[in-house]
Amino acid sequence: MDFKALMSKEISKKLSVSSQSSPSKPQYLKRSEKESQRQAEYLASQEAIQRERELKISQKRKLEEEEAESNRIRDEKRRRLADESRKRREEEDELKELARRKRLGLPELPPAESGADGSKLAEGDEDIPEDELNAKFRALGEPVQLFGEGPKHRIRRYQRLMSKLALSTGPIPTSLVLVPEEEMKVPLSVPSDEAGRKYLFRQLASYFTLVLSEWALAMDQRPESVKESFQGKAAFNTMVQTRENMRPLFRRFEHGEVEEGILEPILGIVKAAQERRYVDANDGYLTLSIGKAAWPIGVTMVGIHERSAREKLHESDKGAAHIMSDEVTRKFLQSIKRCLSFAQTRWPPADHLQLMG
Repeated sequence: MDFKALMSKEISKKLSVSSQSSPSKPQYLKRSEKESQRQAEYLASQEAIQRERELKISQKRKLEEEEAESNRIRDEKRRRLADESRKRREEEDELKELARRKRLGLPELPPAESGADGSKLAEGDEDIPEDELNAKFRALGEPVQLFGEGPKHRIRRYQRLMSKLALSTGPIPTSLVLVPEEEMKVPLSVPSDEAGRKYLFRQLASYFTLVLSEWALAMDQRPESVKESFQGKAAFNTMVQTRENMRPLFRRFEHGEVEEGILEPILGIVKAAQERRYVDANDGYLTLSIGKAAWPIGVTMVGIHERSAREKLHESDKGAAHIMSDEVTRKFLQSIKRCLSFAQTRWPPADHLQLMG
């Protein structure tokens, strides 16, 4: 075989191998093709992420539903156990009472069905949960449970309290019956009889309710720019704090438990304020708050001999400052002073010399 034939054979072999092994995809790609391929890959990855997110959300929702269902079942079980325990306790109490009456030879009690004795609820009475009933008793300032009192007795006692307590709709809800504005003029002195004192407490509560209502109305009638300013917010907070600090005084009015040393000066302050003598009312407030007792200033004891008039420092507690007695008293007396400051702007005096500084 010559060289030419050998070379042609090799060349034909190489061409046949290259034609069989040539790839199907082109060797070069256009930019648009690469961009479309990249977009397809991105969309596929986003779809995978979205499917994974939806799967997690569905799993979380399923867990929340299962947890809510378990909580509902647990609460229902707890409520059922509490009811069973309460019924069992009531039955035990009835059995103990029956055994006690039998031992003492007392007649048996008839079964209570009308709810008159408080052991059973009446037909239209509402059953109140124990936690809610405890919160309502605490809000009224009443004991949560009396000695030997059962659950039904507690509900009946709360209903009796609510029937007696008709709260007025005002800045400070109170059980006192407020008098009209024309009947708010207080007397010069504290009445000695019980009926007169109760009516005086109604007059004082009505006057302070009127002042607080006018104050709240004045706060609402301000422009929005003033309300949103720092001074406007501070004035509103002062009004709210004054209203809250006056609540203990209203509770004392309701129970008739105002001390004589405080009631008479408050009566003088309100009397002067109603007559628009605000300087005199301020003097009464200073007398009530600071008192007329001699205050030691500087050195009061030098050597072994007492100085003159030293015994006046501890002569008696007649002129002592009531505002220093406790925190509650100090707060509502300070609130009375704030009410005076607002009253002289709401009802200014005819004599400008009666304006407080």
